[in-house]
This record gives sequence, C-alpha cells and structure tokens, in this order.
Amino acid sequence: MIYCNCFLTNHITYPPWCVMHIWVLLLEMSESVLPGARFQLKPSRDPDNGQFSVQQYKLSHNDHFRLEVKDKGEDGKIPILVVQKHLDRETAGSHSLVLTALDGGKPPKSGTMNILVNILDINDNAPVFTKDVYSVVLGENSAVGTTVIQVNATDLDEGQNAEVVYSFSNSMSQNILNIFEINPLTGEITVKGLIDYEEKDKYEIEIEASDKGFVPLTTEKSVIIQIIDINDNAPMIEVTSFSSSIPEDSRPGTTVALINVNDLDSGLNGKVICSIGEDGPFALSPSLQDNMYSLVTKSPLDRERRSKYDVTINAKDAGQPSLSSEKTISVVVSDVNDNRPEFSLSPYNFYVNEANEPGASVFSVKAFDRDETDNALMSYHILRDGSKDNKATSFLNINTESGDILALKSFDFESLKTFQFQVVASDSGTPSLSSNVTVNVFILDQNDNAPVILYPVSSNGSAEGVEEVPRNVNAGHLVTKVRAYDADIGYNGWLLFSLQEVTDHSLFGLDRYTGQIRTLRSFTETDEAEHKLVILVKDNGNVSLSATVTVIVKVVEPKEAFAASDVKSATKDEEDNNVTFYLMITLGSVSTLFLISIIVLIAMQCSKSTDYTSKYLQETNYDGTLCHSIQYRSGEKRYMLVGPRMSIGSTIVPGSHANTLMVIIYIHGCVGLLTTWLFNPLRN
Repeated sequence: MIYCNCFLTNHITYPPWCVMHIWVLLLEMSESVLPGARFQLKPSRDPDNGQFSVQQYKLSHNDHFRLEVKDKGEDGKIPILVVQKHLDRETAGSHSLVLTALDGGKPPKSGTMNILVNILDINDNAPVFTKDVYSVVLGENSAVGTTVIQVNATDLDEGQNAEVVYSFSNSMSQNILNIFEINPLTGEITVKGLIDYEEKDKYEIEIEASDKGFVPLTTEKSVIIQIIDINDNAPMIEVTSFSSSIPEDSRPGTTVALINVNDLDSGLNGKVICSIGEDGPFALSPSLQDNMYSLVTKSPLDRERRSKYDVTINAKDAGQPSLSSEKTISVVVSDVNDNRPEFSLSPYNFYVNEANEPGASVFSVKAFDRDETDNALMSYHILRDGSKDNKATSFLNINTESGDILALKSFDFESLKTFQFQVVASDSGTPSLSSNVTVNVFILDQNDNAPVILYPVSSNGSAEGVEEVPRNVNAGHLVTKVRAYDADIGYNGWLLFSLQEVTDHSLFGLDRYTGQIRTLRSFTETDEAEHKLVILVKDNGNVSLSATVTVIVKVVEPKEAFAASDVKSATKDEEDNNVTFYLMITLGSVSTLFLISIIVLIAMQCSKSTDYTSKYLQETNYDGTLCHSIQYRSGEKRYMLVGPRMSIGSTIVPGSHANTLMVIIYIHGCVGLLTTWLFNPLRN
C-alpha cells in the first residue's frame, strides 16, 4: 500500500459575487445629505482566496459620489460610497452607479453590481407663480361669483411638499376681503361683493401660494385689478343757493338759484348737459366753474298771470345708454303794486225805490285788485265836487271797507228821478293806486200818491158833481166823464174806474178804463128823477190807493136840459181849451218824433233788416210797461185814452227804462211812439 500526500493547489478562480447573486443594490438618500456623508456597501464574496480573492473595487464615473475602500485584512476589503456633491432631487431624482470588484488573478476576474441611488425629497422649494405679473380689467357692478382671474403656482418638490394652496395675504384690508375671494385649491379669484368704480377704480391684491410641507414654504404675488367704469350713476343736481321768492318787477337776468351738477362716472359717462324742462321765463346760464349753472330770469314776470313756477332742471350725461336726473324747485313770484283797482261794472246803474228807509244800505259797489295783501286791500270814498248832480251825494255815505252805500234820507221820485256820482277805490300799496267809477242812480216810483179827482169837483173842492140828463136820451148817451190824475207812473198811475154805489144798475154803466158814464137804456116814466152814483177810482199799485167821487144825475125835461147846457158850456169850453192846447203840443211833438223815427228806420233798414213792430212794440226790455192807444178825431174837443184790460196786481219790474208807458198815437193814419207823461196836461 502506497500513501500519497496530495496537496491540492487552487488553480481555478471565480469572479467576485458569483455566489451572492446580487445584481442591483437600491439605496435611498435624502437630498439633505451633506457632502462627505459615507455609506458602507456590502463587500464582494469571492470563493477564491489568497491573491485570487477580491483585491480592489472600482466605481463608475459620476459627479456626486466617489468610492473609498477599507481593508480589513482577512475580512477582506469593504467598499464605502462617499457623497462628494450636494444632492438635488429636483435636478436628479436618482443616480445609477456601477460597482466593479476585481480579484488578483492574471488576468483578473471581475464582477459588477448596479447601484441605484434614489434621492428622497425634502421641502426645499417654495411654490413659484407661473407669471411675473398678474393684471386684469374688471367691469364695475360685475355679478357676484364672476371669475376675475386664476393664478397658478408650481412647486418642484413632490408629494405634499409640492401641493400648493392659495390665500390672500394677511396684509389685505377687510374691504378687499368683502369684495373678492380666492379658491384655495384652484387659485381662482371671484367677485364676492359690490364692485363700484366710483368708490375705487383699482385694486392691488397680495396673493400667497403655500405648499403643504412640514414647514410650509410660501410665495407672494401681487394681482392688479383695474376697474372699468360703466355708466351706472345718474347726474346729481344740488341747489347751492336759492331764493324761494322773487319780485315780479325783477329785470331779466336776475339770479334765482345757483346749481351744481355732478356725475360720479368718468369720461363721457361723467360729462353732463343741463336744461330746463319747460318753456318759461327762466333760463340756465353756465358758470365759469365746471358743472356750475345759474338759474336766471329771461323775461319779465307777472304775478297776476302766474304766481308760482315749478322749474324742473334736467341733467343728462353723455354715456351710452345715457342716464339723466331732474330736480324741481318752486319759485314764488312776490307781488308789487302794479295793478289799479278794477270795478266789477262800469258804470254802475242802480234802481232805488223811493221812500226808502233813511240810514239803510241802498246799493253797493265792489272793486277788486289783482295784486295781493296790502296791495289789494281797498278803501272806498265818494268823490264830491259840488256839481248839481253831486248835491244829492250829500245825502249819501259809503262804507270805506265794504263799498256799501247808505242813503241818509228818503228819495222822492216826484222830485228827483235820477242822479249820478263817482266812487273812488284806492288800494293800500306804496304808492297807492286808485280808480273811479260812475254810479247812475234811478229812483223807482212807489205807489205813494192816491188818485186825485179832476172832474167833477164842487165849488168847495169836494169830489162831487151834478149832471142833468134829458129824459128823452137813448141808450149809450154820455152822461159825464170822470177825470182823475195820479202823480205816480206805470201801474201805480194807471187808474181803473168802478161803480161803488148806484141806485139803478140797469140804467147807468161806467167804462172802467175811461171813466165815462153812459146810459144803458132809455128813461121810463117809473124811473126816479134823481140818481146817485158813487165812483171808485183806484190805481194798480201793489197796495192799491183809491179815491171816490159822487155824481148826482138829475133827469130833466129836454127844455130844461138845453138851458142848463148853455150855462155849463162856457165852463166846459174853458176846460176843453186847456186840453186842446196840451193836445196840440203833444201832436207837434209826436209829428217830430215820427219824422225822426222814419229817418232812423230808413237808415237802419239800409244797414240791417229789422222788424219795426218787434223793435218798438215788443221789446223785452219794456217788461211791465203799458201800451195805450189814443185816437184823436178832428172836430172833437176831447181825446180818448184806451188801455188794455190788465191785472190789478201787476207791477213794474225795475230796470224797465224808467218805467215809462209806451203810447201809440194814431194821427191821420200815422203811427208814432210817445211816453204817457206827454198826455197828462196836469203833471208837474
């Protein structure tokens, strides 16, 4: 048996790490690691030993890491990774390295291992806004919720360190916070309150962008919001100086008020044009100062025509669409004494009943003054100049305040029928103004005169007479005619006759209008020789007055009657001669009036066709007058007055042309007009 000692010598070499099977080493480092930091790596394993074991390490070239090797003797060599440059994740988030292990063989064997170094983020980057300047324009009155602008900021970090939130700076005023708000996640700025250009036309808002790091980093940025004006403000009118009243005698150009007009808008929106709403006596005069106007008079004022003006001032801007406003001021025109008193009538015609009560007001005048206050306060007085007509004014007195005129005595129509005087009305202005008016007074007749019997009248003056009538007269024989007179006129002087007492009603009759007594039949043998007739003569006044006359009729034989008639003829002729004289005067007057009437009538017919009858006989202004017909027969020494049958209670209406009786005169077929008094030969 042979024993051999064999010494095995390793001639087979293995590459390093061939046993470890670790191909990629993953390392994580914070970017906050400082240069010089050391990280020990796992050493390589090589099955060989001795000089064939791992003898050295090599690291791939890079700027951030270097390799150090620590020799531990039998334990081999240990690789150490050293940081030689600041790590920045934002620049390079990871680094790929290759570590090579070499043994001592010839040729050397090697093994490699990939090292992936991931850089862990730290919050070392603040958010950065995407724009250097944020500027935006925004219209005023934008609705709530309107997006103004959206800001954006980015953070180079990652994770929460890169999450950005937005907010307003703490330095922002509460006013801005009331108007705007920002979405913290999106950075969208929206309208929260009222945007008013007139309050502020520009906003500068400080915005903050912060990340969510453990220690947040923040960046600020200004956002400039320029407000665009819109025409949302109407012009404002302010009256700075105002005189509420102005005298009516103010000259054109007198300043009434000073007006300031302002518009809070800008540009054309704030340019204002003023005008007056109505075409009155006022105008706007521009001032040297912008937006200042003077309200002045442009024409004369007249308070009596218009005492108050509501002047409307219109202000309109030049915006699109245009806005306007208006202001009304009341201007009172104060009175000056520029108007004389004016009487309501001129002249005044008053009709006064005679026998009025002394001291009582008989009529009144009234004047008015278009002025006011003291300028319209009037006083009255009677103008007395001593003329004939004004002698009657000595019996008149006037109330200076009311214009009531009092008669101090009673008027008598029979002595005074009409008169006139003047009344003066004066105002209380300074200086005082006055006016005169003529007052015509017509006295109206009253039934204050009883009828007077003219015939028959006895020698002692009593109203009685004796008439002798032949027995052989026939029916209709005129026994006598009772004549009477009344000093009154109109109905008051219109007399009616009636038989108050008669012995035989079948024998005698009385004409109620003429007063003629006639026989109704022939006398008979049985008739008495003497008859008594009592005739009542009564006027037609409201309160009738009367007189009576007694006529004794004696029935005589024809011879006796003839002798008596010769005795009485002389007396009767004298009376009839007087009547004939007055009648001739009347006829002459009538003829003259007739000729004048014909001439006037022809002239009127040439210019205008007029109904003669309606003008002269039926004129309504003659209400209450009496129309009498007088017929004159040639060869007779008497005339006949015939009147219509009218009511005893009829009255004369005041204002009926002095209450004259219209008389129609028939002379040889001609017609004329004459008043009753011409036919009364015994009137005064």
